[in-house]
Amino acid sequence: MKAALPGTSTADDGHAPSYYAATTGPRAEFSALEGERQADVCVVGGGFSGINTALELAERGLSVILLEAGVLGWGASGRNGGQLIRGFGHDLERFRPLLGADGVRALKLLGLESLEIVRQRIERHAIDCDLTWGYCELATRARHLEHLKAECAELQTLGYRHELRLLEAERMHEAIGSRRYRGGLLDRGSGHLHPLRLLLGEAAVARSLGVRLFERSAALRIDHGQEVCVHTAGGRVRAASLVLAGNAHIGNLEPELAGKVLPASSYIIATEPLSPTLATELLPQNLAFSDMRTVLDYFRLSADRRLLFGGACHYSGHDPRDIAAYMRPKMLEVFPQLAGVRIDYQWGGLIGIGANRLPQIGRLSGQPNVYYAQAYSGHGLNATHLAGRLLAEAIAGQHRHGFELFARVPHRTFPGGPRLRAPLLALGMLWCRLRELL
Repeated sequence: MKAALPGTSTADDGHAPSYYAATTGPRAEFSALEGERQADVCVVGGGFSGINTALELAERGLSVILLEAGVLGWGASGRNGGQLIRGFGHDLERFRPLLGADGVRALKLLGLESLEIVRQRIERHAIDCDLTWGYCELATRARHLEHLKAECAELQTLGYRHELRLLEAERMHEAIGSRRYRGGLLDRGSGHLHPLRLLLGEAAVARSLGVRLFERSAALRIDHGQEVCVHTAGGRVRAASLVLAGNAHIGNLEPELAGKVLPASSYIIATEPLSPTLATELLPQNLAFSDMRTVLDYFRLSADRRLLFGGACHYSGHDPRDIAAYMRPKMLEVFPQLAGVRIDYQWGGLIGIGANRLPQIGRLSGQPNVYYAQAYSGHGLNATHLAGRLLAEAIAGQHRHGFELFARVPHRTFPGGPRLRAPLLALGMLWCRLRELL
């Protein structure tokens, strides 16, 4: 967690110079770990997974120390598109032979619960994070419409309590000022928010519950055993249990986990504030959007009417020198009305991708007191909150079926080793993109 992507040099406060960092305001700072500390649980990683696990553990009466290599929210948690979308984003039916029909249904219900955890946390603690409800999934091909119809029907059978509405092509102007899409599924139970404000608000709640937070305290080595010892440059933490929540930034700390999550780059640009007229023309209902392609676009308005436009997920490890120049043409394909609009912010970050696209939540093999959560494959905002709850329940002995369901799913190690892993997957993703054109 030390180097930013090209074009995203680190800001003075340790964050990449994103729109989020510029509009968060003053933030609490936490010292680096020095000396030896003791806790029931040590959490490594100060993003949504780590903060929410720590918060949930503290609510259950356990003492927690959290170590972050950079500053809280430095990674994807503080840089993402801010889209709060139900579910995990990928086909869960493939797990039916392993988990059975009931297990797959339980996963789908957990995907809905994940969103409600965020909703309730924001409401309970009055976290100011520009939360806005409403999301539309966009069809770029005719076959996507059939998928959206099936998705809508399934959500209704699951008892989804929020408004869902299918939009055919001739009705798309009600949701978006673009002629690019064949239709969409409007969902009033998903939405968008300012992710860095949410993360820091949750960190403040965790701190108020007694969680000890340390920044610029990278975990360098782990001594395993009945008691775990995590070493940093300035100290060490002894704990009965350990949670590894580094996701795409796990690095060499735990090779077993690193081989199962592939860091992939994603990029976002933010325009200058748009006029009320133009903002309403583009996004009349102020929804969040993403399309259904393998390498998708996602976009929304900020609270001050900027268009935040993201996507172009890269697996190759080669990042653009100028993110704005790279992303602007993609934005103009959707909204040619923005041809003369200035780009004020550009940034990128790493997301964690798993081979089967299911979040990886479980225990380390051979280490029953070491837990982990990673590989959210672009749906981290809600899935991290679910992971935090499931991990805390497991550690506190409040076992629910959910943790065991996730833990039962095997996760393949990406082939090729650290150097060939990304290029091999890039070739696979290229094949998927070519198939979309057929």
